[in-house]
Amino acid sequence: MPMLPARHYVSPHTEFIRELIAAKPQIETEQRVGRAIWWDKLPGELAEERNMDRGRVRQKAYVYYSLDAD
Repeated sequence: MPMLPARHYVSPHTEFIRELIAAKPQIETEQRVGRAIWWDKLPGELAEERNMDRGRVRQKAYVYYSLDAD
């Protein structure tokens, strides 16, 4: 008795993805646009972000109330 699934078996997940891509062929382009917004950064953008991080004021360890006596 073989332990591996039949060669012609297609999982429900694979069927869903194939149907989705067939119904919405533009989905790959939309994914690339979304990735570019959040992940793909140019070196200049990263340098600018590092520069802005240098100017940050450190936050105290516990910020919900002041430890200073009033």
